[in-house]
Amino acid sequence: MTAWDALAARRTGIPIFPPGHVWLAGAGPGDPGLLTLDAFAGLTQADVVVHDALVDQRVLALAGPQARLEFAGKRGGKPSPLQADISERLIALARARQRVLRLKGGDPFVFGRGGEEAMTLARAGIPFRIIPGVTAGLAALAAASIPATLRGINRAVIFAAGHGAEEDFDWAPLARTGQPIVLYMVMHNLERIVAAMLEAGLATGTPAAVIISASTPKQRVLVSTLENLAGDARAQKLEPPAIVVIGEVVKLRDELALAGPSAAVEPK
Repeated sequence: MTAWDALAARRTGIPIFPPGHVWLAGAGPGDPGLLTLDAFAGLTQADVVVHDALVDQRVLALAGPQARLEFAGKRGGKPSPLQADISERLIALARARQRVLRLKGGDPFVFGRGGEEAMTLARAGIPFRIIPGVTAGLAALAAASIPATLRGINRAVIFAAGHGAEEDFDWAPLARTGQPIVLYMVMHNLERIVAAMLEAGLATGTPAAVIISASTPKQRVLVSTLENLAGDARAQKLEPPAIVVIGEVVKLRDELALAGPSAAVEPK
């Protein structure tokens, strides 16, 4: 039984991928088990898979034998394709009657430039479909045994991007909410952002964690405090891809992590 047959046996109404269409799909945080069935359907039918750098190789291996893989990854601080060039490539492939799967890590509409690409496709008259994915900000916390919400602790979760943030971005209102703050693409600016939150009055001992390569075999978790977070991450030489979470929910990891194995690093 092929992968497509297995999928068909488990779900009715599998979406059909027409030629000349683009599907903007989220690949989730890494683990192929977190891929949605619709994204998997796209992988099995696509003629071309235009993928980002953070899409796990195990996910790409699920592409059908007819599919051609095209890398279009953008990584902070490294040479990357221009966004305009990526969008134009999607249009050109669709106009050539290809089934184009634009595959992004996490969810395409959460800090993934999916909105920009969708608008470009719409303006060019290219038919497209949006396939949500499991966003890394939530998946990383779950994989690290940190609940994003817990009754009695928080009533909201804040998502923010640390990469490319303007120097004058005001972090103080976020810090003053007292709600957990989940940061994407933050490692290069971690010290500056932590300093801004401390200056805004967030307590030095606020629990914080860095989760590296969430849901993959390379996952590592560093638990620290806001005051020590940047120094501990630097001492452990932690590098992207990473999600940082700041807030009281981090304290729950000590209890929940006892239920199963998870890779952790200890601050020196």
